[in-house]
Amino acid sequence: MRRLPRRAPPSCALPVQRGRRHLVPSPRAVSAMAGLLCRLLLCLAAARAAAADLLAEEVRRTVDLSTHLAKVSAEIGLANAAGGTAASAFLLALEPGLEPHLAYLGVQVKGEEEEENTLEVRETKVKGKSGKFFSVKLPSPLAPGAKVRVSVEMVFTHVLQPYPTHITQSEKQFVVFEGNHYLYSPYFTKTQTTRVKLASRNVESYTKLGNPSRTEDMIEYGPFKDIPPYSQDTLKVHYENNSPFLTITSMTRVIEVSHWGNIAVEETVDLKHTGAVLKGPFSRYDYQRQPDSGISSVKSFKTILPAAAQDVYYRDEIGNISTSHLLVLDDSVEMEIRPRFPLFGGWKTHYIIGYNLPSYEYLYNLGDQYALKMRFVDHVFDEQVTDSLTVKIILPEGAKNIHVDSPYEINRASDELHYTYLDTFGRPVIVAHKSNLVEQHIQDIVVHYTFNKILMLQEPLLVVGAFYILFFTVIVYVRLDFSITKDPAAEARMKVACITEQVLTLVNKRLGLYRHFDEAVNKYKQSRDISTLNSGKKSLETEHKALTSEIGSLQSKLKTEGSDLCDKVRNNFFLSSASLSSIKCSRSVLICGLVSAACVFLVQKLLFFLPEGVKIHLFFLSFFFFFLFALILAMQSSKGLLVNSCLSCF
Repeated sequence: MRRLPRRAPPSCALPVQRGRRHLVPSPRAVSAMAGLLCRLLLCLAAARAAAADLLAEEVRRTVDLSTHLAKVSAEIGLANAAGGTAASAFLLALEPGLEPHLAYLGVQVKGEEEEENTLEVRETKVKGKSGKFFSVKLPSPLAPGAKVRVSVEMVFTHVLQPYPTHITQSEKQFVVFEGNHYLYSPYFTKTQTTRVKLASRNVESYTKLGNPSRTEDMIEYGPFKDIPPYSQDTLKVHYENNSPFLTITSMTRVIEVSHWGNIAVEETVDLKHTGAVLKGPFSRYDYQRQPDSGISSVKSFKTILPAAAQDVYYRDEIGNISTSHLLVLDDSVEMEIRPRFPLFGGWKTHYIIGYNLPSYEYLYNLGDQYALKMRFVDHVFDEQVTDSLTVKIILPEGAKNIHVDSPYEINRASDELHYTYLDTFGRPVIVAHKSNLVEQHIQDIVVHYTFNKILMLQEPLLVVGAFYILFFTVIVYVRLDFSITKDPAAEARMKVACITEQVLTLVNKRLGLYRHFDEAVNKYKQSRDISTLNSGKKSLETEHKALTSEIGSLQSKLKTEGSDLCDKVRNNFFLSSASLSSIKCSRSVLICGLVSAACVFLVQKLLFFLPEGVKIHLFFLSFFFFFLFALILAMQSSKGLLVNSCLSCF
């Protein structure tokens, strides 16, 4: 990291020489103060010289008032006076009354090959002058006697005021604009023209400085000659404007990023008609019968979504809004939004629109480093105005080292945590705010972060672990005895089951002796060694007698339990075999459950291109087939074990 330079000591802490009766500044302090004053005076002189050397030779300004926005574009020809110094920047000024309404300011310069280069603009202050000032840095210093032509674009919001402020359903809407006949500039201007473009030819009144010329919806002022710096003269136009005065009073844009291949976007919009307020009742009959009824109202508008948008939904608190149409184009998706009711002046509406995007078009990575490139604000309607915007970007759980690059200044709030399904410690959420946005703010922001790919296994492992715990809990619960009193019949059945299991074990051992005897006979047939046959026969007979005696003792134990239990040995033996088969079946069902659950989860995540409804149906259908398969497997396994048990009994 770069070390910050040492801060200079404050002026009040200058070193002094102590005398007996008074304090006298040291010569070093006096020289420091003199140098500081000289530098300050030189900076002020250079600023005045730069302001005096630059000259606006020609200004052609256009004020577009055809919508509810005021768009001002100006082409300025700047010249640096000969004999001066090179200028690396120039100033732009804004009238005091238009300061809070400025939404966008962009400056471009045309090169020799007619290529437009965007210039860097920073806000600054000019001492003794009111208004707002911006410093624009030139691509190269402007030498004395040189000229440059720059293009300035400014967009103002809420400067067109309805007059009258209230109208009926059948009346037209008129607005008033107040501005300046001249370009508010800190430089002397030789010649200037101003053209005002209106929304219609119906003009009630307008100022007539310099005998302006009017042609239908256009008013042209000038040319004006030798305009002093900071000149102001009120420009006022009262005209008809029935364009949709829609304003997004509040908007929340949520972007949820998933590394499984999907990016979910949801926008919550509060919309208001900021035109002339409707006076009197609203007649649906007149609105549908007369074409000119409610001419300034808004029936519908178009929202342009990304070309890869899918699973689009449009709803509000009541539910889904069916009055919408979706048109898929090559480079975008157009959605015609029609509110539940037409919007008149002062009326509001609220809705939610959402869609999914494939992550491979917006998410880039290099190892564990990721970069998300998406729009900070997207298109809602043409000539949109957003008073307040909140953007929330939900990153995957475990994302670290988060950094945001934005094309313009945004207000970054403290990060939050978002919890959803299969989350443990929460997903980081980037929260950003900005106010007074227009279409020119539809630009991309880049979010950089690091993410360990091993964390992608967290969700599948959680699903597998949850199913494992579920089946294990069921297995343990089924085998627990929660009875308070002892049942003699149950204890007797348990004893009989234990004895029959021992009998089964001994019978299996005796069958093994028979197999060994068969092997000994086969070896005798090959070798004709009678001694080996006799020795093996004796050992087998000894073990056979021991097993037979043990079986007899177990039969006697059964007789001691009761005379009727001997007849039920086969039934008890059948029950013991069934218990063994259930244990083996439960193990197979558990294994199938874990494997099937993992497969269902992975298939659902990998098939990200399917709609959410299809994913849910696919999940439940796969789960149904999993249980059916497990049930068939359990029945087949139990059936085979029971048959073997019955055969061994006989």
